[in-house]
Parts: sequence; C-alpha cells; structure tokens
Amino acid sequence: MAREITIALAGNPNSGKTTVFNNLTGGHRHVGNWPGVTVEKKEGSLSYQGYHIKVVDLPGVYSLTAYSLDEVIARNFVVEEKPDVVVDIVDASNLERNLYLAVQLLEMGARLIIALNMMDQADARGYVIDVPHLSQLLGVPIVPMAANRNRGTEELLREIVKVAEKKTQVKGLRIEYGREMEEEIANLEKIISQTELSQDYSPRWLAVKLLEEDEEIIRKFRE
Repeated sequence: MAREITIALAGNPNSGKTTVFNNLTGGHRHVGNWPGVTVEKKEGSLSYQGYHIKVVDLPGVYSLTAYSLDEVIARNFVVEEKPDVVVDIVDASNLERNLYLAVQLLEMGARLIIALNMMDQADARGYVIDVPHLSQLLGVPIVPMAANRNRGTEELLREIVKVAEKKTQVKGLRIEYGREMEEEIANLEKIISQTELSQDYSPRWLAVKLLEEDEEIIRKFRE
C-alpha cells in the first residue's frame, strides 16, 4: 500500500506556482472551493517512489499577515492541517520580495522546501545566487527550478520525500526583533503557553502576531 504525503504549494502571485502544480500533478487534479468561501481550491495527486503524494495549491499571497481572505486561508491550512511538507515557490529573479513569505513560513515552523523557480530568468539578468549558502542561512533545502521548461521537478520530488521521511519537528526560524520587542514577546509567550492555542501554534509566533495586532489571531484568543 502506498504511503501518503500531503504537501502544500505556497508562493507569491506570478512566481510560477501554477506551473509547478501542473508539472507535479499532470491531469490528476480536482478544482473546488475552500470551505465556506468562494476562493478556488485546487488539489492534485501523483505517485512517486511508493508514495501517494497529495498536492494542495494554496492561494498566491505575498505574506501571511491575514490582511486578506487568501492570506487567512493559506495560513490556516499550514497551521491547522499541518501538511507533511510546504513547498514555497520563490521567483529567483525577484528574490528579496519573495523571501518575505518564506521567512514567515519558517517562523510558523513549517517543514519547508524552497523551490527556487525562474532560475533561467535570473541567469538571463546576470544574477548569481549562491544556493548552498542561502540554504545554509535559512536552514532548509532549496531546489533550483525552471518550471516553464519542467526543469527541477524530479529534484523537487526527491527532496519532498526526503523531508517527509525525516518526520522531525521543525524549530522554525528565530528572528531577533531587538531588546524591547524581545522582552514583550517573552512576557506574552509565558501567558500564551498556558492557553489551548499553544497546542496548535508556536507561542512565540502568536506573541509576534498579537504585537502586530493581527485581527485573526486576536479573534482566536477572544473565542
């Protein structure tokens, strides 16, 4: 019997996420809506190395700050459904803007792989990306891709299986926000760790979101 892996595809709009989804799933896809809303939900599947891999295409977003319905849907799926792997499709030709979402996913503790897409465009613009060093800095695997040419799909699948097989708890990326902010975060963490929400969310991440006055997280605490 094939083992199951669930992966979520995240990424900025126009990062090539749809092309990666199509390359992975081929014709095996289902299109519906996310529960309770009219936002389109695409799911697909494939078989690879004895695994049945379910692919969930999250809405394209620039961040996970819950300013829009798409951001809430993407964030809630990662936190609540806990996919085995989150693949963040990053536009290599626009690295700085795209990595903002990657950092937010890491802070949430997602089991992340970065698919460094559009490498052909980055090369054409003369950009040189030290992929091994970037992978070391972020602490996650990075797979160079050119999805429009179906380059890197096999390498991405191999990395997905490797990360899913590890089944290790991801500590998440810790960003230091300065002494005053860190003191407030620490105070909130102590309180949050005593609540039920801390069982599903990182207390530190929740503390940061409360300080950002994130309406969705505030609502969860009020409930």
